[in-house]
Amino acid sequence: MRISTTMEEIKADEIHLRHVETDVLIPKMMREKAKEICVEKVEAFNHCCKDSGFLMVIKCREQNAALKECLTIHYKDPAFFEQCKQEYIKEKIEFLTTGVATKNRKQKLPTSM
Repeated sequence: MRISTTMEEIKADEIHLRHVETDVLIPKMMREKAKEICVEKVEAFNHCCKDSGFLMVIKCREQNAALKECLTIHYKDPAFFEQCKQEYIKEKIEFLTTGVATKNRKQKLPTSM
């Protein structure tokens, strides 16, 4: 079931977000997306940690700083928050309309023969 664009816009304006959504769920989405955007820095830090063992605190400072900087830029970006908020609202509208969560919707549905 597909929602029309105008219906999405109307419902998006009417959607009230709870504090847990704005303070926990949307920031969680931001962290996940920021890690995807900063994937090179995440991989460099992980690789350094694996190679350094217990000395990673000392040896991986540069990679850790680069990763933190990349992630922080996105966490503090109001446009990025708004983008994630709109995506969250879209997923919420789809859930309210279909009753199927996004993660379950991506699974292959059985077909009848």
